[in-house]
Amino acid sequence: MMKNPIFPGFNPDPCICRKGDDYYIVVSTFEWFPGLPVYHSKDMKNWELYTHVLTDDSQVDLKKLPSAKGIWAPCLTYCEEEDLFYVVYGVMNSMNARYFDVDNFVITAKDIRGPWSEPVYLHSAGFDASILHDDNGKKYIVSMGWETREGYEKPGAICLVEYDPKAKKVMGYPKTIWRGGTDRGCIEAPHLTKRNGYYYIMSAEGGTGYNHSVTMGRAENPWGPYEGDPMNPILTSNPVSDNERHDPDHLKPKYYNPTVLLQKAGHGSYVETSLGEVYMVYHCSRPFLPELRCTLGRETAISKMVWTEDGWLRKADGTNLVDDVYEPSKLPECPMEQSPAFDDFDGEELGNWYYAPRLMPTSFADVTARKGWVRLRGQEARTSLNKVSILARKLTSTRATVTTKMDFTPEVYQHSAGLILYYDNMNYINLRKYYSETLGQSALSLVQLENGEKTEYVDTRTAVRDVPIYLQLRIEDRETRFSWSYDGKEYHQIGKIFDTSIFSDEYCKYGEFTGTMAGITCADRVKHEHYADFDFFDYQVQEQ
Repeated sequence: MMKNPIFPGFNPDPCICRKGDDYYIVVSTFEWFPGLPVYHSKDMKNWELYTHVLTDDSQVDLKKLPSAKGIWAPCLTYCEEEDLFYVVYGVMNSMNARYFDVDNFVITAKDIRGPWSEPVYLHSAGFDASILHDDNGKKYIVSMGWETREGYEKPGAICLVEYDPKAKKVMGYPKTIWRGGTDRGCIEAPHLTKRNGYYYIMSAEGGTGYNHSVTMGRAENPWGPYEGDPMNPILTSNPVSDNERHDPDHLKPKYYNPTVLLQKAGHGSYVETSLGEVYMVYHCSRPFLPELRCTLGRETAISKMVWTEDGWLRKADGTNLVDDVYEPSKLPECPMEQSPAFDDFDGEELGNWYYAPRLMPTSFADVTARKGWVRLRGQEARTSLNKVSILARKLTSTRATVTTKMDFTPEVYQHSAGLILYYDNMNYINLRKYYSETLGQSALSLVQLENGEKTEYVDTRTAVRDVPIYLQLRIEDRETRFSWSYDGKEYHQIGKIFDTSIFSDEYCKYGEFTGTMAGITCADRVKHEHYADFDFFDYQVQEQ
């Protein structure tokens, strides 16, 4: 047996597809660039971070979008008849007053590494849109249709519309086809597939919280009517039977199940291997107790599935309860290159494991300006929704040590650079070097944003020389602490011990659905040109 989750940390809404002997999974990125990471495997056991679908921050403009908006729930498919990859994704622009204004697009590419076509607008009828390539040549867009009217069940139902790939537009208006296979409510994340003459609809129900699940239905016509799987839900963290159609809230902590490690299991997508095996990927979370705070966000897990004789999809063990281990594929072993824990920035390009909020990292991070270093050009304050210089990695464990060596000389108090633990622009802790007018020289101090409330820990102000300096962040489960050093050997803790769990969907009031990031950062709030150089980024973790 192998261990779940397969992609720990911020990797929600997975969608899997196969082309020949290659398997690909794409996940959501919300306000982060590059957008839509694609993981690749040949054996369904070893995975590599292969590429990203969205790499043009002018074509997909996420600036000024609040946290939790941006790129939602991608659908990755391969159309064998066209030898073409399709990605359907949504850009969530606003959730004000629960209107959920989203624009859905489709793009295509011959090679999954691109180049990708110009985005084709589909509709704004609802989120989590995906595509079916029918064997008769037709194509359909299925999505969750968001309901805003009084007296109607919220958040809505699953709708379908035909797509004309030649005209590059949908044909008519989406029509409701499916209201779920349970009474959990909050139906979303639909995927349509076809097998043995049946159209199968796989959806998530219960909300992407503690009542989350995967359900299925089938019909002989894509427009329905669909019959529900008699076992629904076919996968969940809590198999209790409930009726929550009246409650559109997604979190529902009362359904926390203490008997399983992986919570919030749902939002599934399945694939059949060349050996005829079936696997489903889905996301889940591992919360801190008792507060039920998921610092790592929603993570991607996998389960082996089987088709029953009467044509329904089941977990291979016959249950519908999520498991923290899974039976591996019998495909031949094929190791994949992993993102390095230690990056000395000696390469000609920035590693693809780095992300930035709302901007491509390469717009402010340069590995060629100083050999063996990455240079971050400072921009706006870290609270900004516009242009912020934060180069970050996904936090994949709550037992981690992050270390960097920084060369930075601030000239005015608006210059600062350092190490950051970041959930969103309203929740972070920044160990920064800056120019202190009080001391008349450079200094270190800690600044925290906690649900929009800023605290500058003046008592941590420490005068430092303008020489390269080591900065370190240590996360030991619930305890997070910062320290610094001149030589990289003798470290001095700065500030108090922070509560790691506050970096979570459940605690943060201004964002949700993402996960915690750790990174390096620079700000120049005067001219947007002063820079900081970082010699290396070392991310060491203990698996959980």
